[in-house]
Amino acid sequence: MQLRLRTKLTLVMTGLVLLVVAVLCTLFLARLTEQVLRQANERARAVALQTFLQAQHALADAAAQGLRPATGSAEDIHDYVRHAFEAHSGLRTQIGAALASSSDVDEVTIADVNGAVFVSSDANLPGRIVARRAPFTQLLNQNFISKLRAIYGPQRQYEVDYAFTKSGQPFGDVRVRITTALLHNEMTKDLRPAAGIVLAALVLSAMLAALVSGASLRPLAQISAQLDRISAGQFDAPGQNPRGLPGGSDELGQVSRKITQVGQQLRGVHEIFSTLRENLNQVMAGLEDGLLLFTRDARAVMISPAAEKFLAAPASDLLGRRAGEIFPPEHPLRKALRLEGDELNAVTTETQLETSEGPKRVGVSVQEIEENGERMGALVTLRDLDSLESINTQLQVSERLAALGRITAGVAHEVKNPLNSMRLWLENLKEALPHEPEAAQQAVQVLDKEIDRLDTVVKRFLDFTRPTEVHLELTQLATLLQEVLEVAKPQLQKANVRLAQLLPIDVPDVYVDRALLKQAVLNLVLNGVEAMPEGGQLRLVLSRRGDMAEISVSDTGAGIAPGDRQKIFQLFFTTRPGGSGIGLASTFRIVQLLNGSIDFTSEVGRGTTFHIDLPLAS
Repeated sequence: MQLRLRTKLTLVMTGLVLLVVAVLCTLFLARLTEQVLRQANERARAVALQTFLQAQHALADAAAQGLRPATGSAEDIHDYVRHAFEAHSGLRTQIGAALASSSDVDEVTIADVNGAVFVSSDANLPGRIVARRAPFTQLLNQNFISKLRAIYGPQRQYEVDYAFTKSGQPFGDVRVRITTALLHNEMTKDLRPAAGIVLAALVLSAMLAALVSGASLRPLAQISAQLDRISAGQFDAPGQNPRGLPGGSDELGQVSRKITQVGQQLRGVHEIFSTLRENLNQVMAGLEDGLLLFTRDARAVMISPAAEKFLAAPASDLLGRRAGEIFPPEHPLRKALRLEGDELNAVTTETQLETSEGPKRVGVSVQEIEENGERMGALVTLRDLDSLESINTQLQVSERLAALGRITAGVAHEVKNPLNSMRLWLENLKEALPHEPEAAQQAVQVLDKEIDRLDTVVKRFLDFTRPTEVHLELTQLATLLQEVLEVAKPQLQKANVRLAQLLPIDVPDVYVDRALLKQAVLNLVLNGVEAMPEGGQLRLVLSRRGDMAEISVSDTGAGIAPGDRQKIFQLFFTTRPGGSGIGLASTFRIVQLLNGSIDFTSEVGRGTTFHIDLPLAS
């Protein structure tokens, strides 16, 4: 889980306080432990001394009362001393008072040098041999950790001894027993108030840390909001301090002012960049070639819209990806690019690429971008060679038609006048010839028909070359194409041609000359019918392709031979007996006048499909 900076600061400050408190608590605990142990040692020694003094009084009182040992043997002396101690009330009172007044002493015993007990606070011990316990000084001399383990670990027992002599020889000692359970209780009693103080200090420090961090970070939150506004394009006005931002002379105020200055610089850079980006997008949108710009680490930073048809993916999904991700091992262009990992090297080649429109020849080139001898990136160019060749063909056809139009206009005009004169003289010749000779009359009739045929050809020349006046109007193509099918319906039925149509009405409208476009589509429909003399299927489809509307006319005829495809739109070129060779040339000219384009695909034995692309009104 990601923590906020305020939470982190609060935790750090609380942690520092906790560390200081822990160190102080450790020192306090060490001092308290040392103090408790020394006080316990001092109290035990005082109890031992007072008990010894009472033992001396007991022996003195017994001697004053005339009591003596029966013999000088050690056993008689031991019995005498034990009897004197047991009979002395002051000694018993002293032992009881010692246990009551000392919280860490739980047993007081007087024993001889062999451990035989004379008198004890434990009524079961007198007369028994008691082993010595560990001296309390052993616990005092241990380190702090060992002392804590002894006090808070399993219960242990220690002794404080006070030895005494008789006739200059060791006779016995006073043994004061201290248990760690009593020390533990005394330590806990002293630690409870300190633990409460520590807990209160930690809570208070956490609250103060939260308040201090909140107050310290409030200007940072305001600066962060200022950066968010700049990121969103809301640059602060020059010389203006947004409300709530630190404006003093401290470090935060200086940072705020510098951020404002950066915002002003970004405003200018943003405006320049926006203008450049708009211009670049316009240029890129008009390019037919697919362009991909890669950085030195092979990441795509620019992809033109035309590249999408080669990559079969939106450009927005590919930006920022490496070359190896855009062209994976199974991609058909990877081999042509000679891609090794993500490394793009200079190459120029062409390859075959399967697209949604069928197989296409694609030109592939990679240019390395260098600056001062250092590689900065690479530019990949993808070019549709088939479309380029088709465009060149259409340009050549347009140039030929234009040249032919200029020539035929002059020729037709010069031929028209002699034809009119010949017809007038032919009428005079008809009247002058005798009516009976059949040969002369037949010759005149042939001349008349040939003159009519030549006149028809000249009219076609003039109609084709005469400048056409175009009347553009907003048109729904689905309705217009339905009207074309109504006109061609008799020819379709007569030729036994089945009609398949897909004319969606949601395709946006276009600006066209309705009469001209109907004539162009009708030419394609009738050509398709004539291409299927034995019957077949004619398919008329309307669809949208980006910002273009596409009209497709397909037949299932014999198709166009490869050798004829370059001449299909030429004037007077025809493969059909009796054809004029003007229909497709006229359709080509009409589509150009409507700012559209026309192309076709054909497969021998399976049929031909013509495509007309027209720009949408939007």
